[in-house]
Amino acid sequence: MSALRYTTFGKSGYKVSSLGFGAMNLPSVPLDQAREALNYALDHGINYIDTAAAYRNSEEIIGECISHRRQEYFLATKTNARDYETAKSEIERSLVRMKTDHVDLLQLHYVNYVHEFKKIMGEGGAYEAALEAQREGKVRFIGISGHRPDLLVKWIAKGQFSQVLFHLNLAQPFALDELIPTMTEMDMMKVAMKPLSGGFIQPVEQAIRYPYSQDVHVTISGMVSVKEVQENLAAQEQAVGSEERQELEMLARELGQHDCRRCNYCKCPLEVAIPDVMISSRFREKFGLLPKGSGFFERQKERIMGCADYEPCKEKPLCEEKCPYHLPMQQVVQKAASFYSA
Repeated sequence: MSALRYTTFGKSGYKVSSLGFGAMNLPSVPLDQAREALNYALDHGINYIDTAAAYRNSEEIIGECISHRRQEYFLATKTNARDYETAKSEIERSLVRMKTDHVDLLQLHYVNYVHEFKKIMGEGGAYEAALEAQREGKVRFIGISGHRPDLLVKWIAKGQFSQVLFHLNLAQPFALDELIPTMTEMDMMKVAMKPLSGGFIQPVEQAIRYPYSQDVHVTISGMVSVKEVQENLAAQEQAVGSEERQELEMLARELGQHDCRRCNYCKCPLEVAIPDVMISSRFREKFGLLPKGSGFFERQKERIMGCADYEPCKEKPLCEEKCPYHLPMQQVVQKAASFYSA
């Protein structure tokens, strides 16, 4: 067995593993590979599985590969729906796909705007469907996921959620400021996602150890092979001492200076994926990128190179007007363009 840490998962009473299996990318690999990775994870003590209705056929893969071991894991899925009817049908469909009569956690997925939250929580909203499913025993706990830690703090204040799924990685330490302490006070389930920021951050071991060193119950890592599961498990083999923790926190402060929360308010007319450029800006200079990150910059090359010459943004960049944090996005994108000629 592995040396994973197990802690009591908020008010659920469940002893949850410090590493969770993120199933988002399983649809991109052969079914046998996905089956092997999932079963290997369960065999080695991972007992939290995360997916979503929106992750292509990820839910079906879970149903196909590990539904016969359903009692061995805490199962979390998500609905992107904002209204009651759509959310209700998504919940029912998720249960069928995963061959189970209940999910342990249903999260209202990717909530980043106040108007979305109001719709979800209002009459005829998705929250009603989640509560109904909970009464019927189809959902045990209700959570929320989003990319705005400052707003999430406000949205959990009334005690309507048992869990929050938030970013926490070396380049995005922002949940530490207010969100995590508030959740600890409320005895909520704390789940960190994107430890590699979607496959960008290296060194991988440090990237996994950073959220592991913080006050969270589970870090979800998107894994697609036995090798990746082994790599992630190895990163959590040893406890994080105070000296290493300080080093990781200093590194996170440095790498997080871009200040981007990935809330995606900044829609770019040229389709530059601004959050990825912003978030990777510091560690790209310091450590370079993982292959996935390098591939991203290769695919975005023309768009990033076109930023400086885009006429409507000459006076005032359109992205910066939309950013709630007023970040110097154009400057960072244009600096990224200089990497191509370097």
